[in-house]
Amino acid sequence: MRERHLILGIGELLWDLLPEGPRLGGAPANFTVMAGRLGNHAVILSRIGRDDLGRKAVDLLDPLPTDSTHLQVDPVHETGRVTVVLKDGQPEYEIHQPAAWDFMELSDEWVQMAQRADAICFGSLAQRSPESRQTIQTLAAQTSSSCVRVFDVNLRTPFYSGEVVQESLELATVMKMNDAEVPQVMTLLGLPAEEEFLPEALRTSAVRLLAEFPTLQLVAITRGGHGSLLVTRDAWHEHPGVPAKVADTIGAGDAFTAAMTHYLLRGAGLATLNEAGNRWGSWVASQSGAMPELNSSVRFEIAAAIEG
Repeated sequence: MRERHLILGIGELLWDLLPEGPRLGGAPANFTVMAGRLGNHAVILSRIGRDDLGRKAVDLLDPLPTDSTHLQVDPVHETGRVTVVLKDGQPEYEIHQPAAWDFMELSDEWVQMAQRADAICFGSLAQRSPESRQTIQTLAAQTSSSCVRVFDVNLRTPFYSGEVVQESLELATVMKMNDAEVPQVMTLLGLPAEEEFLPEALRTSAVRLLAEFPTLQLVAITRGGHGSLLVTRDAWHEHPGVPAKVADTIGAGDAFTAAMTHYLLRGAGLATLNEAGNRWGSWVASQSGAMPELNSSVRFEIAAAIEG
């Protein structure tokens, strides 16, 4: 039995208010649930309100293989909410503010967890407020040199800036974004942007980012149903994707990131990282919501496909 890795998802925990009803989500929360399902000690570091939605979030997370015991409770601000409208299966968001996760506090408990973490994942959305931005960046800076620090770009208008992207990349060892975000990120950083979404153009951008940020070791670019591209300083790998009948794409990218991180901690090569990310991302896309039920037979079947 391998020792379980400590993986932290840091940032927004919120309710997606979908047409069919509320669903718990937030990229770091989705990431953490999948990381836990893959056998890690996965901890969500976020902040909820002292309200019904906050209590419901804890109740829903409790039976999942995710450690939610370190959530902060805000006595003033409400649990995060996002109004989601699906257009042709693709989500459009109205992210309400302020929310409890805008006010994450830097606690001794959180710092100690960051110092012990094998991997952390943080995004750009949770850094929209100065309080949470400082907390997230301080936690990332407190990790060990061997910690995998994943910056999951999550550009949600108007909650991003070149400054946040720059500061995050200076802390990260892994960067993950989708193909539509690549030219936006390059423009925000003042770097040459390729307008095409072809793999060669995406690879050129990834190489520029690796040259610009010395701590960065891996750039992961997801391409929806067209798979993904992984680029390091000395290698790259392209995956065509895993076909799926899409229910909705909410949380699929977060599942990709969690699976990639899981296998990265086990020393897997780029081909396995890509296979794992696409298998799990495809499975989540085939289900409704970001945290669908997962039975053991499906988990073993997907693991066998990845590792076989």
